[in-house]
Amino acid sequence: MIRARIITCSDAASRGERDDRSGPAVRELLLARGYDVDVIAIVPDDVERIATAILDAIGHGNRLIVTTGGTGVAPRDVTPEATMRVCERLIPGFGELMRATSLQKTPTAALSRAQAATRGAALVVNLPGSPRGAVENLEAVVHLVPHALRLLPEPPGMLRHSPQEPAPTPVRYQIAASAPRAKTVVAPLADTTQPSPSPRTRSG
Repeated sequence: MIRARIITCSDAASRGERDDRSGPAVRELLLARGYDVDVIAIVPDDVERIATAILDAIGHGNRLIVTTGGTGVAPRDVTPEATMRVCERLIPGFGELMRATSLQKTPTAALSRAQAATRGAALVVNLPGSPRGAVENLEAVVHLVPHALRLLPEPPGMLRHSPQEPAPTPVRYQIAASAPRAKTVVAPLADTTQPSPSPRTRSG
């Protein structure tokens, strides 16, 4: 079973100003496909915070990391930049397939910067922030994920941060919500200055 983590990138959701709907929608799709989703992490639209969350997910042994949000062209849409800050190689075909699928339903899909990239044995997929767009884009490429992961080096080939990359900042977690079939749903707090315990777990 492939271990996966979902990272919702949203200023409003990270501040508790709106509910995260895209993360749970993606989780349900992955669970239905047999993936083991450990947590949904919610981070603000910030390059360093997103990059750190990706490194944390990989460091906990997840081979598939799916982000939602921040793939447009607005100033705060920085998820692709954060992803490539810590990843090694872009997989252009994932983004091309996701945009081609979305273009069948909306002409503005051409503005999407949805993509996928690799780091060591892990695959990172950047999805749009709307629940419908996230699910549609993931459905377009999810069949490719197992084969892509088979081609990547097996752990312990997982790479840690290098001096050129942001060192994983200690992140404090809180339980944000529980949901059916979910082990844990977590949200980083704004204060990351203090050492943190490991994320707590709640059975769904």
